[in-house]
Amino acid sequence: MANVSVQASFMLNTGEIVDMKTTMAEGTETELQTSTDYAVAATSIGQFADGKVITQIVQPPSAPNGISYAYIDRRGEILCVLPVALAGVQNEPEAPLKSFSLQAGDTIRVMASTAASRLFSYSVLTNTGVHAIFTGTPGGAANTSLTHIKSGQGLGASLTGQAIVCHFATSVDGSKLDSGGGVYILNDKGLPVGGVAAANPIKLQPEKSTMGGAGIFLNFVARVTTNA
Repeated sequence: MANVSVQASFMLNTGEIVDMKTTMAEGTETELQTSTDYAVAATSIGQFADGKVITQIVQPPSAPNGISYAYIDRRGEILCVLPVALAGVQNEPEAPLKSFSLQAGDTIRVMASTAASRLFSYSVLTNTGVHAIFTGTPGGAANTSLTHIKSGQGLGASLTGQAIVCHFATSVDGSKLDSGGGVYILNDKGLPVGGVAAANPIKLQPEKSTMGGAGIFLNFVARVTTNA
């Protein structure tokens, strides 16, 4: 797995731009820190901008082979999922999915993709303001149930009683995906009640969707089905 330069750029409520750049290993979740091009030392986003608010994502976390997922971590939990992009291929700047004041200790965590990795990532926002990321790695023709990157629990155990109102997914599998071109939300009877198509992060930036969400209950799962 190669080491790649991951970059991002955020505008704060003070009008300043925070330039982020870190060299990290593909396939390993790593902290994205401030660039030393404009700062004395590389630091965490929370330390650099304590008390300030991110108002615009000018450049989402980007890498040569794309990003599988990214988020802002606060005390070991996902505070806010972030859009991700392929270096040089991105959509319009956008506002974060959550408004909050940064705190010392907040960090940006990124999973830079490899060209060969089949990691499937599913980022969601619920009606209660909870942000979560679920992942799994398909292998061959099979069903893969995604689990939370922090707790290791499935969709139902993680989000019981909440409803997914916004979500997006990344995967390089393309035509190998038989679950609606992405992930299906299955109810306790194993029937699809929601879902979202996945974007290939090596080719384009995934778009967040407010369609295909669902109320989540205990035995619901996020299921990816592949034909090879």
